[in-house]
Amino acid sequence: MMHPYWINVKNRLGVGITAYSDADAVEIFARAFGLTETIVSVDVIKDMNDLDQNHVVPNMGTWFRRGIWFPLGYELISN
Repeated sequence: MMHPYWINVKNRLGVGITAYSDADAVEIFARAFGLTETIVSVDVIKDMNDLDQNHVVPNMGTWFRRGIWFPLGYELISN
């Protein structure tokens, strides 16, 4: 079963990823952004209302499939 995750990253806006596990989310993150980014935390999103309603929600893709849904432009990384 997949879950949406929010990856908090040092010195940048976070990344939204849907994955099978937190390890899977980190793997997708590493494919997109490399290993030079410092991950602060990986959190399961339980409610869309927990996301930034003014920036993240209006600018996110679908979180119903495996991959990155925020920021846009990285949707095909999981394939």
